[in-house]
Amino acid sequence: MKNPKKVLMHTCCAPCSVYCIDSLRNENIEPTLFWFNPNIHPYIEYKTRRDCLKEYAKSISVNAIFKENYGLDEFCKNVVSDIPNRCANYCYRVRIGETVRYAVENGYNAFTTTLLVSPYQKHEELKAVCEEFAELAGIEFIYRDFRIGFREGQTKARELGLYMQKYCGCIFSEEDRYRKQIERDLVSGQNQ
Repeated sequence: MKNPKKVLMHTCCAPCSVYCIDSLRNENIEPTLFWFNPNIHPYIEYKTRRDCLKEYAKSISVNAIFKENYGLDEFCKNVVSDIPNRCANYCYRVRIGETVRYAVENGYNAFTTTLLVSPYQKHEELKAVCEEFAELAGIEFIYRDFRIGFREGQTKARELGLYMQKYCGCIFSEEDRYRKQIERDLVSGQNQ
């Protein structure tokens, strides 16, 4: 495959970007990071992740674009009727759709996403959304199963002192993070 000249990489956070950037750079692909994550809540979490990514991008001399959209209302309206399928039906689609739109409008000829590094994402559904948008827009989707480097990237992120979030991003994923503890508390009567 011929290396694309301009690659836009949707970026969810600094820790997830570490391995992805290193891996692409090893292939002589220099990505431009694209922050667009209206699913991250609450606002302090959104801001902390965004600001950490700004600092990390600057520290490794990678170009980054930040499209601000703290979209709590829009997120809630779009996921409330089908919370279990929110990732594939809304979160992936809105973020990848905006990434592809920006890429096409600004002369990029390929895109990818750091979401492909996480073993916690619905990988095949995410890949399908990316392929769909790539075909519709006539732009190349650079698919890499970055999951092989997840632990390596997380270790490096910790060594660099990057902010390490504890959940995917949306308020429902934060609830999922605590689900077992909530269930244990209910059983033991601590929530009464």
